[in-house]
Amino acid sequence: GKFGSTNKNIGVDKEQIRVELKNLLDDCRYWIENKIFPEDEIAIRFSHRIVSIHPFVNGNGRHARLTADILVSHGFGLSYFTWGSVSLTVKGTARTAYLKALRDADENDYKELIEFARK
Repeated sequence: GKFGSTNKNIGVDKEQIRVELKNLLDDCRYWIENKIFPEDEIAIRFSHRIVSIHPFVNGNGRHARLTADILVSHGFGLSYFTWGSVSLTVKGTARTAYLKALRDADENDYKELIEFARK
């Protein structure tokens, strides 16, 4: 997709999107090479950072979950995440739990987000 061309109330400045994505890739490479975090946590941290960068106008959450699935399955040979086994675009208890887990991850607590992704 195309990166956002205007600043929003979420994400990094539009001029920093490419820089922050490059930083994320470099960080992820370091995490993997040095076994800094367990594999599930690396994929979830990667996904969460993409959401916080917010490179696209729409679809950032779906894109982030897809990249986590690709990383965990093709990068680490593990099963895909289930992401609560429901649609996260529909309001309900699963979406509420997912959003809470994202807010926890904003505070550097990834436990709930990892558990939700594997639920």
